[in-house]
Amino acid sequence: MRRMKVLILSVILLLFTNAYAQTKVDLNLHTNNFEKVINAIKKQTIYHFIYNQNNLPKKEIKLKIKGQETTQVLEHLLENTGFTYTLLPNNLIVISAAHEDISRSMAAETVKVDSNQLEEVVITALNITKEVKRVGYSVTTIKGEEFTKAREANFVLAMEGKVAGLNVSGVSGGPSSSSRLLLRGAASMSAGSPLYVLNGVPIDNTQRGSATEYGGADYGDGISNLNPDDIQSVTVLKGSAASALYGARAANGVILVITKTGIKNATPQIEYNMNLSFDHALNNTDYQYLYGQGTQNRRPSDMGSAVSTGLLSWGEKMDGKPVIQFNGKTEPYSPVKDNIKQFYRTAPSWVNTVSASGGTARSAFRISASNMDYAAVIPNSSLNRKTFNLTAGYDITPKLNVNFSGNYIYEMSKNRSYLSDGPMNANYGIQFLATSASQSSLKPGYNPITGVETAWNNDEYKTNPYFVINKQVDDTKRNRFISATAVKYSFSDRLYLQGRFGYDISNDHLLNVLPTGTAFTINQQGALNALNEVQTSELNADFLAVTQRDLTEYLSLNFSAGANFRKRRSETLGYIGAQFITPYLYTPSNLQSINSTYTVLELATESAYYTADLSFHKYLNFSLTGRYDIYSTLPSNNRGIFVPGFSGSFVFSELLHLPWIDYGKLRMSFAKTSGEPAQPYTTQTYYSSNTSVNGIPLGDFSRILPNFNLKPFVLNEYETGFNLVFFNSRLGLDFTYFHRITNNEITNVEQSVTTGFNSSYVNLGRTRNTGVEVLLYGMPLKSKDFKWDVSFNFSHVNNKLLSIDGSSTYILTGKYRPLNANTAMVLGESITQIMAYDYKRDPQGNIIIDNTGIPMRGEFKPMGGTLPIWYGGWSNTFQYKNFKLSGLIDFKFGNKVLSASENYSYVYGLNKATLEGREGGVVAKGVLADGSINTINVPAYNYYPQLVSNISALSVLNGSFIKFRQLSFGYTFVPRFAKAFKSVSIDLVGRNLLTILKYTHNIDPESQFAPSLAYAGIEGSSLPAVRTYGINLNFKLR
Repeated sequence: MRRMKVLILSVILLLFTNAYAQTKVDLNLHTNNFEKVINAIKKQTIYHFIYNQNNLPKKEIKLKIKGQETTQVLEHLLENTGFTYTLLPNNLIVISAAHEDISRSMAAETVKVDSNQLEEVVITALNITKEVKRVGYSVTTIKGEEFTKAREANFVLAMEGKVAGLNVSGVSGGPSSSSRLLLRGAASMSAGSPLYVLNGVPIDNTQRGSATEYGGADYGDGISNLNPDDIQSVTVLKGSAASALYGARAANGVILVITKTGIKNATPQIEYNMNLSFDHALNNTDYQYLYGQGTQNRRPSDMGSAVSTGLLSWGEKMDGKPVIQFNGKTEPYSPVKDNIKQFYRTAPSWVNTVSASGGTARSAFRISASNMDYAAVIPNSSLNRKTFNLTAGYDITPKLNVNFSGNYIYEMSKNRSYLSDGPMNANYGIQFLATSASQSSLKPGYNPITGVETAWNNDEYKTNPYFVINKQVDDTKRNRFISATAVKYSFSDRLYLQGRFGYDISNDHLLNVLPTGTAFTINQQGALNALNEVQTSELNADFLAVTQRDLTEYLSLNFSAGANFRKRRSETLGYIGAQFITPYLYTPSNLQSINSTYTVLELATESAYYTADLSFHKYLNFSLTGRYDIYSTLPSNNRGIFVPGFSGSFVFSELLHLPWIDYGKLRMSFAKTSGEPAQPYTTQTYYSSNTSVNGIPLGDFSRILPNFNLKPFVLNEYETGFNLVFFNSRLGLDFTYFHRITNNEITNVEQSVTTGFNSSYVNLGRTRNTGVEVLLYGMPLKSKDFKWDVSFNFSHVNNKLLSIDGSSTYILTGKYRPLNANTAMVLGESITQIMAYDYKRDPQGNIIIDNTGIPMRGEFKPMGGTLPIWYGGWSNTFQYKNFKLSGLIDFKFGNKVLSASENYSYVYGLNKATLEGREGGVVAKGVLADGSINTINVPAYNYYPQLVSNISALSVLNGSFIKFRQLSFGYTFVPRFAKAFKSVSIDLVGRNLLTILKYTHNIDPESQFAPSLAYAGIEGSSLPAVRTYGINLNFKLR
């Protein structure tokens, strides 16, 4: 063994050399032809050039230099010409006008490429770069600039409507709330967001806490921490063939994030980006404003009745006469329609990022620092995030190089908004405030002397909105460091070895307090909801060997093999307690009662994998992949699984040479992906001790029966499609069909209580997903100064649950607060379904009315899926010289929403449907149990609350919509008065500008309070949707 180590070390030392690629030039020229300069540089260096022959600097050039770097020569020659150069990977230099996009320069009809025909490449699994023609599956790449102008605090939300097959949604919880991204629908009953890979290394995307039907706040997810100003590109790997090499975590797809880097031999450059935007709360309600506050058709007569009816709009017709308010003052009994506008503020967001980059012949670097201040539209709530990023690479020798990337994030949030239910949720009170009541009468929300919350309705669990914004304490802090180090040794141009180590560690602090004076706490002394310290770490180490061989003149092979080790650890220390002894001192030692918990979760995965690409004549390509995983979360006898994959592509345009097709490719793939339990420790019984009696600790154990035969579930996916480009790249079409089946899904099944357990995990679930993805893009108009680019993407997903546990027809998953409907996994239907109570009907279809005059509750049945069946987006970009106008419209159809707001609008007399019968009562259409026509008259204030309680189907709404999502108008120029500037860009931006179509009359159809699949499509008293206007400034300095 010792001799082997010595031999390997000797070979490595012998391979080290001091020969470096030529980048310096000797020039002695006097010419007016800039192309001659380019040709002279090409002859002496490793560089290749792309430029427009009709668009080069026109100036007299006198040049006599020796041994000078090419980049310095170009910097000097292009100064004050309105042109610039861009150094790309693989020693490629693009010469273009300073205001022009590189892609536009490269697409010009007169473009000249001095090397062989360049092949478009794409980043695939394990950060392996492949020529597009070799890829046998669907991949989409988005440029980083898509996230920096009309931006979101959680940058992935800006992907909505831009990628075929990707369904993007987010929690309506304020800045940097959690996202839910689903690729090709719900792949399984436990489907979640894709695996995020940063610079080749998977990172943690844990959701840090969310609301339920009983309230709570959303604390964001892991991907929201990244700074969009640092992102170079985002690549979406949709199918199993694309993502299988990442194993179980890739069952829901993979999103590759590449950060910006420096470029070798580039002169130092400083870049500053400033984004200033303002969020405006939108009023999506369409309430009745004919009848005002009160009950039983009477307005409030005194302060007591005003307080007890703060949420009720069952009063008299409004006539403008004075009426008493919650605060004892009188105001006109008139419609108040601007409560949302008056309560919520215009919230500014200000992001500043500065970066410096550069490189030498052997190194490259980029370093950046960013500060984001993001106010929420709800007062006294905000988010601050500081981000520091470093990427660096160094060639230790011509064959050995090392690359490092590091992201440090420090994030502080203040008073994240509660959602869903009424306790500590300011949105609830403002949303359902009686139609004649003004939000200003709730101020300041507490007694200035005692600090006790001011009552405003007959339920103390519906907290005064102003008490929330003035007293709430719900603060978080996060310290996170994400790093990746890669060492690569190239034996030759055709063989290299790479080792990579990634470590993602975060420390989270949460302080969530029910403040002193909260009405529903014991003696109004408040309580400690949570004081948590959480440390989460994710370690990934991998080794990869890559080789390329020409087997014959027409047959080539690319082969990669490697191994990976993953370890994840989460440690949580938490405190809860009741009754603060000293008011407003929110520490554990100041509580009359306190409990603590300590939890540690660990898991590990060991993996080995390979990929082999075979190419014949450059038009026929095949790829084989395989991965073997061993999961610590499964029993020792079932821990391992092998998942193979195959893909192929046929570039028929290389063979047929059709005059009207520039590029044509057929592709096909099949692959398997495995999966493990969402949580560890499901295969054995573990004991815990959380409480004690008289000082004696009490033991406890999970009520989930362990399964010693649990095994990984398997997802099989078949995909086929084609890519076509026509008319000199003026029109393109990308079509994909996919079919995936998930077998042996790990399902939680109920157990008889006689076993001593409530449920157990079993391998019985089965899901099928089929669908199509279409991307149509083109350039309808193009001239010397004007270009119009258009893109339309469309997805259709057909999802069906084939099996649950072998016997059940459905299992309930999520709820909304009225508690008379659920979301569920329903056999034979799509994931997830809304289950609600419909009207009870007789054999003839008549609604049956009970003896009180209220329609009777019928069957509890599926009402429709919560995920869209059709979705996509339409984008247009118009560019005239230095000006650019871009817009995006996106849409979703075929999904339902379970709306708590719709339910409450009936209960509180806000819905326009409750206008019928206000004066004379309601006689419901239908028959009594004996078959006779119903004639029972019920007062409206009794009828509608009981109706919506019985018939929860009234709360199920059509969630389809079309939105004008984004608009930007920009101008890029080179300041003539300041030589230090390479370029300046100014963009005016807008987000969520207009809802073109929706069917939900009183809510935004995208509103939701939790990101998990179980709560998909459930709405309830969240922050209102916002419209954003802003400006983005970018300065590049030489």
